[in-house]
Amino acid sequence: MVAVFPEPRLTSRQSHLRDALVEMVLAQGFSRLTMDQVAATLNCSKRTLYALAASKEQLAVLAVRHFFRGATEQVEAAIAATRSPARRVTRYLEAVAEALRPASRVFRNDVAHFAPTAEIYEQNTIAAARRVRELIDEGTRAGAFRQVPAGFVGEVVTATMRRITSGEITAATGLSDAEAYAELARLVVAAIRR
Repeated sequence: MVAVFPEPRLTSRQSHLRDALVEMVLAQGFSRLTMDQVAATLNCSKRTLYALAASKEQLAVLAVRHFFRGATEQVEAAIAATRSPARRVTRYLEAVAEALRPASRVFRNDVAHFAPTAEIYEQNTIAAARRVRELIDEGTRAGAFRQVPAGFVGEVVTATMRRITSGEITAATGLSDAEAYAELARLVVAAIRR
């Protein structure tokens, strides 16, 4: 996962509102919210919201970007102290599941159906797959993994991550997102371990 856009400079109050906005849209999504509802829930004026972003749509983009930026930091922190190559791959995918856990299904549906936020999600999915490939390459160089086409493994991970986030894996298997990520991690490590 990676944050792909610079974050605007905000005042302390604006940062607090942005963080509260992120929590709100993670729980409720954003497509059905009005600026009046957002202002009432965040206990601020619409003028204050318009200082953050020029429209409801831009507020949604701001919230989604900030969410993925935080998720990226959370995931990278989770693997920072892990040394075992196999555990790094497993922990990375587990951390992705943990980072995405607060995102409700309605949030994920809204992200998928609004082009600017879908692009942010796609960029983060591509970055996550690239990170998995890097972790596999590191493990292969360290002799912990057999020689595998890391690009192919990354593509399989990307496709599976998309299906997990879309809800398709849960519908097909009954596994929660967290369980599906854990199984994906086990599957990948089992396939590449020496």
